[in-house]
Amino acid sequence: MGELRLGIRLKDVRTAAGLTQAELAERVGVSRKTVNTVENGVFVPSTPLALGLARALGVKVEDLFWLED
Repeated sequence: MGELRLGIRLKDVRTAAGLTQAELAERVGVSRKTVNTVENGVFVPSTPLALGLARALGVKVEDLFWLED
């Protein structure tokens, strides 16, 4: 199996929802820096965080994150 990487569409969905990183972070209960590092692929979110981000944006987790070869 090849190396899998996490695809991230969080920033696109967040901006389409009209939210800043700080506003999304507040809704999820994390820091703005956490949202920033996830958006930039520096930090891989835990399952609870990924689900919380999706819930706060009203989308499925698969709309935000996926695995790519």
